[in-house]
Amino acid sequence: MEENKKKVADTTITRNTAMFSQQTDNIYETVAMLTKRANQIAIEEKKELHKKIDEYTSNNDGMDEYFENREQIDVVRRFERMPKPVLTATDEYLDHKLYYRNPAKESFNQRMEEMENEIIADQKN
Repeated sequence: MEENKKKVADTTITRNTAMFSQQTDNIYETVAMLTKRANQIAIEEKKELHKKIDEYTSNNDGMDEYFENREQIDVVRRFERMPKPVLTATDEYLDHKLYYRNPAKESFNQRMEEMENEIIADQKN
């Protein structure tokens, strides 16, 4: 997550829930969206963590094992200090960096527009 240069708060913050329903008009959709984004971030972080830990893994036994484990522990500690994925997702949402789309609403709105166009066409005839 090196590309994530912006400082995200690493503790929970009390927030106004009205801010969360502005983009979606529904707080529950927002929570679902933030959950999905947080899961994506967590998966990315987990892959990166395993990649960095594997760099220090070797098949040698002996004294080198202690130093390798030490380096692995340092990597894990650095990842533990990173903000939680939910906080990162929330920050992205509030900064309008997330793209949101609800196909169910889009198809419903499209059907409504089609019905309105049919009614208008019928009224003209």
